[in-house]
Amino acid sequence: MKRMYLFFFLLLALTSHAQAYDFVVAQDGSGQYRTVQEAINAVPDFRKKETTIFIKRGTYKEKLLLAGSKNLVHFIGEDRDHTILTYDDYNQKKNIFGEDKGTSGSASCYLYGGDFTADNLTFQNSAGPVGQAVAVWVAGDRARFRNCRFLGFQDTLYTYGYGSRQYYKDCYIEGTVDFIFGSSTAWFEDCEIFSKPGGGYVTAASTPDSTRYGYVFTHCRLTGNAPANSYALGRPWRPYAKTVFIDCTLGAHIKPAGWDNWSNPTNEKTAYYAEYRNTGPGAAPTKRADWSHQLTALQAQHYTRDQVLRGWNPTQEPTGK
Repeated sequence: MKRMYLFFFLLLALTSHAQAYDFVVAQDGSGQYRTVQEAINAVPDFRKKETTIFIKRGTYKEKLLLAGSKNLVHFIGEDRDHTILTYDDYNQKKNIFGEDKGTSGSASCYLYGGDFTADNLTFQNSAGPVGQAVAVWVAGDRARFRNCRFLGFQDTLYTYGYGSRQYYKDCYIEGTVDFIFGSSTAWFEDCEIFSKPGGGYVTAASTPDSTRYGYVFTHCRLTGNAPANSYALGRPWRPYAKTVFIDCTLGAHIKPAGWDNWSNPTNEKTAYYAEYRNTGPGAAPTKRADWSHQLTALQAQHYTRDQVLRGWNPTQEPTGK
């Protein structure tokens, strides 16, 4: 009798998941798929409706690719800290031809499809402190991450997409050198940005000169276990990098100068680095690099989510076209 009740309970649980989500991924076989990539492959190309993929607890060691034809895909993890998508490639790891994979080839997860959403997940590169090792490569437009973790060391989060708009809410992002980097426009809200020992740079934007906004951090907490004065807020990977911190709490690991020109003084004329109303031991407006900016209240009004993301409202659920 107990076995019968257990069978019906498991059947009911699986049925409820199936009704709530399009696909369920579970390593124990209780879903339609055992791997995340299998579920991604099952998404119809150019589907005009959102496809939801529920991922049960587990550590999924897979090198994932969400193709550009897979739009409106929504990952939902069962438990943020225990639903982990991970791989361990890194810059100097060799491919089958004996060549370095490079930074671009090191990513654990490539996201090209537009209108992607992830909730309650951990994205990880587990290679360790071995140089560039990307956890997530985000290329598609209108990508949303809510209550997610991004774990790695150097180059953890690659906001790759040229012209891509990205939204990070209540997320945890950790790393060392340039651990948030790329050319996309990204809005970070209520996130924890954690700097690990080793020193480095929180951001390395490569904002195109034709793009008004690069990275905007609002109401974020810059924490870490790195020594005091060991991190810069950012350095320009490309000359027109743009990064702004607004109403953020900055830990003591942030250097008083705040910003670095990447050993190239000409970058000081083109990069735009600014702050407004930051607090905490790492907030030192009078000691900042003289080529950076402290915004006035009037200037700060231009940094709204709507303006930065060019009219896209990430709090509304996406609809097909």
